[in-house]
Amino acid sequence: MSGLTVSAVLESEHRKIDTALAIFMDKLIGGRVQPELLTTALEALRRHIYIEEVFLFPAIPDDRMVMAIGVMLREHGRLWRTMDTLRGLLTDAKDVRRLADTCGELLDQLDQHNSKEEPVIYPQADHSLAPQKSTELARFIESGHTPDGWVCRLARV
Repeated sequence: MSGLTVSAVLESEHRKIDTALAIFMDKLIGGRVQPELLTTALEALRRHIYIEEVFLFPAIPDDRMVMAIGVMLREHGRLWRTMDTLRGLLTDAKDVRRLADTCGELLDQLDQHNSKEEPVIYPQADHSLAPQKSTELARFIESGHTPDGWVCRLARV
């Protein structure tokens, strides 16, 4: 993370994921389905959700954040289900319109989610994570991978 705050790194990940999805959409609208672009973006989003649910949320000690984190977890579940839908549509990329609509839905969900998460949750990470937890989080962000088969907590609810 080289001197950056946790919030700066996680917000940067938000922008990279959003940009990758937008590039996929632009190419799709231009008539080209490029599965690798979408697959890479979805993998990055799944990893990002993993970071938050496994490292960030449990390490925020403030009880006042319980409700806000609960909202983030529910939204992660919705995002995850939308990603699963996209993956299925990508497997059989015959319905390009539905693929584009669902990708647009994911972008809208991310916009709403990130607009709450960045000003509410991330500042807590910058100010209240114990040094050991912050180091553990930074180490994973630098080089960690989401375990095979991991699914966010509320994806099936």
